[in-house]
Amino acid sequence: MRYISTRGGMAPLEFSDTILMGLAPDGGLALPESYPQITRAQLDAWRGLSYADLAFEIVSLFATDIPAADLKDILDRTYTAEVYGSAEITPVKRLHDGLVILELSNGPTLAFKDMAMQFLGNLFEYVLAKKGEQLNIVGATSGDTGSAAEYAMRGKQNINVFMMSPDGLMSTFQRAQMYSLQDANIHNIAIRGMFDDCQDIVKAVQNDHVFKAKYKVGTVNSINWARIVAQVVYYFKGYFNATSSNDEQVSFCVPSGNFGNVCAGHIARQMGLPVQRLIVATNENDVLDEFFKSGKYAPRGTANTWVTSSPSMDISKASNFERFIFDLVGRDGDRVKALWAEVDSGKGFDLAANLGAVRERFGFVSGKSTHADRLATIRTVDAEDGVVVDTHTADGIKVAREVRLPGETIVCLETALPAKFADTIREALNRDAPRPDGFDGLEELPQRVTVFDADAAAVKAYIEQALA
Repeated sequence: MRYISTRGGMAPLEFSDTILMGLAPDGGLALPESYPQITRAQLDAWRGLSYADLAFEIVSLFATDIPAADLKDILDRTYTAEVYGSAEITPVKRLHDGLVILELSNGPTLAFKDMAMQFLGNLFEYVLAKKGEQLNIVGATSGDTGSAAEYAMRGKQNINVFMMSPDGLMSTFQRAQMYSLQDANIHNIAIRGMFDDCQDIVKAVQNDHVFKAKYKVGTVNSINWARIVAQVVYYFKGYFNATSSNDEQVSFCVPSGNFGNVCAGHIARQMGLPVQRLIVATNENDVLDEFFKSGKYAPRGTANTWVTSSPSMDISKASNFERFIFDLVGRDGDRVKALWAEVDSGKGFDLAANLGAVRERFGFVSGKSTHADRLATIRTVDAEDGVVVDTHTADGIKVAREVRLPGETIVCLETALPAKFADTIREALNRDAPRPDGFDGLEELPQRVTVFDADAAAVKAYIEQALA
């Protein structure tokens, strides 16, 4: 399988080359030339597999340049009960009304990002050793990507991590998870601004081709194709766990900020997984909800991005949205390039004429949730089911219940454990969130972080100095 860019200007590459690349040379994102198609016989054979074995079957369709035995070893080392707390890896729980929650937050940083990032850490180390290269990861996080990446990459050979986050805007727990790491290859950078400012700096670094080549810059943000591939796996596993037969359909509701998580669901559906609908749940930063309702995509800029109690979704520009739009406009790279020129100019674009395809062909619907909704959902789920959910998962449950069709099975993707958002859980329930073993005193640990204005040149100078 070979990979092309959403903007049409990249010669086809193999899988291993895309994962070290980050953004394509033309500024686009990597996607396969075509999605592999799954047969009913394959679905039937996969239903009973362990998570690691299922991951091998799916990832091997995309990573065709990695020898099967090597890929199987990487995946067997990644998806273990020791790392994720149980052999099931991603168990499901059912609420009283039949809504299904897919648990994705049992990894080392208590967020769904661990599902892909643990794989990426092992994959990077393997590929770099094969190529005899080094990789300097420059990333951005709105809350969970950063800690998941740092815990996956800490101590890895030939890898350094430079992770930007919006200064003061993550939860206390999220900041402590990241900033308390003392590993020499981990560098935390707080940016005075919003997540979109951090993401803009990542793209500026990626698009400085001289700097990128000199310092071997890559990324672990969801613009990295290997992360999306790894996330495709849990849609299949979630489908199998939520159904008793491959004759059934399910819908997935996904709390969405940067569109990476639900983009993996889109790919699973395109591969042939029996997915009825993909439900995009946003918070008050509802740019994606606006698109799926009206066809208009208009990022609002950092000055008009709300700071909310589901901070990992406080995003106005959704990087992975470009991958979906590429499919929506018939994989026309020139069209995508023109549309994103409009985004970069601050205008956005209007694809209202394509809304029929968005809903009928691709199965997307959406909804939004507010702080008051979040609190009400956390209280209701606790009272009715004895389950405490985090703020982002609450957004998903609220929207799922709002748009649910008669007889529809909806799987809500859990995005984090509630301990990461203690203040809001306390506000909702008047008690502390349950905290897994091993995390007591996290906030009291010494923290190491460097603060900058939203200035790509200053960040690049910092990277140069750290690597000197």
